[in-house]
Amino acid sequence: MPLKTGTNAPDFTLKSKAAQGLEDVKLSDNFGKRATVLLFFPLAFTGVCTQEMCDVSGGISAYESLNAAVYGISVDSPFAQEAWSMQEKITIKLLSDLNKTTIHAYDVVFPALAGIGDTAARAAFVIDKEGRIVHAEQTATPKDLPDFEKVKAALAKLK
Repeated sequence: MPLKTGTNAPDFTLKSKAAQGLEDVKLSDNFGKRATVLLFFPLAFTGVCTQEMCDVSGGISAYESLNAAVYGISVDSPFAQEAWSMQEKITIKLLSDLNKTTIHAYDVVFPALAGIGDTAARAAFVIDKEGRIVHAEQTATPKDLPDFEKVKAALAKLK
C-alpha cells in the first residue's frame, strides 16, 4: 500500500535527462513554492504507461494552472526515458529511480512484473507546498490508470 495522506513525503534526488546531460531533481526544491504531483509508472515503452504520460503531457496546462509540478517516475534509466519521451512527445519531466530507493520509500513496488524484476506500481501522489501527502492512490493493476480528476481536485483544494 502506498504512503497515506497526511504523512510527510519522503524527499529524494533523482536523475533526469536534460539538454546538457543529466540533472538532479530534488523533491524538496518545490517545498514552499508549489505543489507536486508524482506519477509512478512501471516501464517506459509500454502501452498503458505511454497512454498515461501522453495524456498528462497533453493536459499539462491544467496542472500548471493549479501551480503544480508534475513528475513521472520509473525504474528505467534516464537515457531510456529520454528516448521514449522524444519518440512519444512526452513533455513532463521523467525521473529515473534506477536504484529503486524512491519506489521503496513511497511503498509502491510492483514485485517481479512479468517475471522481469521489481518495478514501480502505478501510483499517484499529490504533495502540498509544505511537503505533506494530500492524495495517494495506487491502482489495482498496472493496466489501470489513476483517477486524474481526484488528483486535480486535491490540487484545487490547495489553491
